[in-house]
Amino acid sequence: MESSTPRKKQTPPPRDELLELLQRLSAGMDDQRPRAIQRRRLKGQRTAREYLDDLLDKDSFIEYGALTLAAQRGRKAVDELVARTPADGLITGIGTVNAPLFGDQEARCMVMAYDYTVLAGTQGYFNHKKMDRLLGLADTLRLPLILFTEGGGGRPGDTDAEGVRIAGLDLPTFAWFAGLSGKVPLIGIVSGYCFAGNAALLGCCDVIIATGNANIGMGGPVMIEGGGLGTCAPEDVGPIEVQHGNGVVDIRVDDEAEAVAAAKQYLSYFQGVTPTWNAADQTLLRKLIPENRRRTYDDSAIIQTLVDKHSFLELRSGFGRAMITGLVRIEGVPFGLMANNCQHMAGTIEPDDADKAARFMQLCNAHALPMLSLIDTPGFMVGPDVEKRAQVRHVCRMFLAGSHLKVPFFSIVLRRGYGLGAMAMARGGFHESFFTTAWPTGEFGGMGVEGAVKAAFKKELAAIQDTAMREQFFSDMVARRYANGKALNMAAYMEIDSVIDPADTRKWIIRGLTSLPPPMGEKTVLPYIDSW
Repeated sequence: MESSTPRKKQTPPPRDELLELLQRLSAGMDDQRPRAIQRRRLKGQRTAREYLDDLLDKDSFIEYGALTLAAQRGRKAVDELVARTPADGLITGIGTVNAPLFGDQEARCMVMAYDYTVLAGTQGYFNHKKMDRLLGLADTLRLPLILFTEGGGGRPGDTDAEGVRIAGLDLPTFAWFAGLSGKVPLIGIVSGYCFAGNAALLGCCDVIIATGNANIGMGGPVMIEGGGLGTCAPEDVGPIEVQHGNGVVDIRVDDEAEAVAAAKQYLSYFQGVTPTWNAADQTLLRKLIPENRRRTYDDSAIIQTLVDKHSFLELRSGFGRAMITGLVRIEGVPFGLMANNCQHMAGTIEPDDADKAARFMQLCNAHALPMLSLIDTPGFMVGPDVEKRAQVRHVCRMFLAGSHLKVPFFSIVLRRGYGLGAMAMARGGFHESFFTTAWPTGEFGGMGVEGAVKAAFKKELAAIQDTAMREQFFSDMVARRYANGKALNMAAYMEIDSVIDPADTRKWIIRGLTSLPPPMGEKTVLPYIDSW
């Protein structure tokens, strides 16, 4: 009996309508746009699709609105629009970020990406419509949103829209985007130019990550010239040195790969607890505060030793230099951390420092991150000069933000805890935190000791004619005040809850957190996070 080889089943050719779809989709891919991609390479930048390929977990992306084109059919052929305006310049969809760590459900994320290869990253009629659709989904599903915002703002060339709108000032996009603040994490990433409408979206984000080549401004060169303010190069508008130093940019990175890595790390703090972690030898903390109380020390060394290794992500490092804010993990649990920086103005709190701390408290409160405050401050800055900068209003933002916190808050005084500034660092007062404790190096007072002695004993000092005797009396009073304000004495009077071995700090924090009841019911949506 002869055997026969089964015939290989042939795949039928795609039907015409499927072929048309596949050709249309492929036209928007980078490999079909060689001239645009070459220009991008000359700038040393990635494309929007390359951003998303790096950001999202493999095969997790569902794209919305891939078939949209610029609303310019009245002035250009459809084939030209397909080739030159794919997705109307904005790629949008849903995918996952960090799913291997936290699972698909917690890793879900909304993404939107502009770049300059399509009509200079401008905002067109249909990409606004597409964005509005996705913003509605983000609100309904409570999805974090990551937005790559490079672009020049509104697009005047969408002539097809002229019959249905005049100025477009009734668009819901900006209100809907801002309405997500406080509901979901909003992350903005900038590489290159970001002006006008693109910058308006960026400025509503919780965190702004920018590369060294970023330029950010509410008006670009076209608007500046149109406003009668002369001509300028785009590189002169809001360069990174300006926008990082003034607090607009939260995280400055060298390039786009670092920007994506920072976005993934930032988002991870709002996705859950990591299953594994490592920490330094905690006994090292016992030696990091100098024995000489007048010497400064490296606050970052204390933070890096205290928290899980490689878990500290600092925010707004170029702004409010006397205040450190950032996200950390302790035993895998995410926390928000703020600390006084004794290497800048001895940790004295000025307007920028207070603004930085107050907004950070809002951020942690909105997204349910417990907070840790490391205190070493002589208090708020005083004097005629600082009052010209509205010090009263700025520093009181810390009291307002602290008094409205719903998240667990733990205060630890490392060394100096003086005056209203120390109280503001502790959520408004030393008994407002779940616990306020101190290291043995802690010292306290209603104001700086030397100043307090001069004020309290002004008459007595003036009455002592002998200079040496006067100095000895002053020194004795100062020493007495320091002894009275030692951490052990503060704890004895129950003005703080305890004094602890620095090596036990992590234990106190985790035990404090586990002592609190779990939140009841669904997460409460809190007021928006101030853009400043």
